[in-house]
Amino acid sequence: MRSTREGYGAALLKLGKNKNVVALSADLTGSTKADAFAEKYPTRFFQSGVAEQNMLSMATGLALEGKIPFASSFGVFVPMRCLDQIRIGVCYNLANVKIVATHCGLATGEDGATHQALEDVAALRALPGITIIEPCDYKQAMEATKAAAKHKGPVYLRLHRGKFNDIKTFGFKIGKAQVLKTGNKVTIISSGPIINEVMKIADSIKGVEIINCHTIKPLDHETILKSVKKTKNVIVVQDHQKIGGLGSAVCELLSQENPVKVKVIGVNDKFAESGSPEELWKRYGLSSEAILKEIKERK
Repeated sequence: MRSTREGYGAALLKLGKNKNVVALSADLTGSTKADAFAEKYPTRFFQSGVAEQNMLSMATGLALEGKIPFASSFGVFVPMRCLDQIRIGVCYNLANVKIVATHCGLATGEDGATHQALEDVAALRALPGITIIEPCDYKQAMEATKAAAKHKGPVYLRLHRGKFNDIKTFGFKIGKAQVLKTGNKVTIISSGPIINEVMKIADSIKGVEIINCHTIKPLDHETILKSVKKTKNVIVVQDHQKIGGLGSAVCELLSQENPVKVKVIGVNDKFAESGSPEELWKRYGLSSEAILKEIKERK
């Protein structure tokens, strides 16, 4: 069992072979798993201290000078404390900055409401030019980090503290969702480690199609529409507030291209509390049992 933040750290260390890759931290180097890079490449690591706004401005300057900066912190601090710098510094300039947020969603666990980023995707989705990626496991986090380094333009990597089993995925490509299981009765769209809860019910009901939509922006219209035209039944599962996340992106697409009823399973306009990821997913209606109940009620 490994975390997506660990996958990021491992990939960042490998990317260090490229002398244009630099890393920045806001006093959370170990927690965001940038410590191995900092130790091996100290002249390409920049510590801003508890000053996330400064860190993003530094990253923008480095990007505009040809570097590939990875700026990391907790999701409640980046993007939440520096949205202006991301909007004007990074996105307005289409600066090649990679914004890395760990400790996102209820998967953060015992750190509690102040450190569980549940609004970050909503805060960023409307910004022009930014790519938003939420890998589902350690391996995919490695692949996503490497892909982000190659991608030209702003990228937001949504990562997690909790450790989970790897999920069998294949061929990561930015903007291309993965069909993990095919079916013709109901389409379940999800991203991040919460997919573990979705996969638990994969064999419980026949006809379930499961899509790992790791790229929240830009959304993979083709894969989603192909599935929905077949099933005409959609459930989105997200470790995020119901408002503004992956579910909102899916609803925006389907309302214009193929109107069907969509159920978004997420945190319902609340702050959460402390507990293990599994305990919190159950308490706030994101568990495999809640997903299974929703499917049965919609049949």
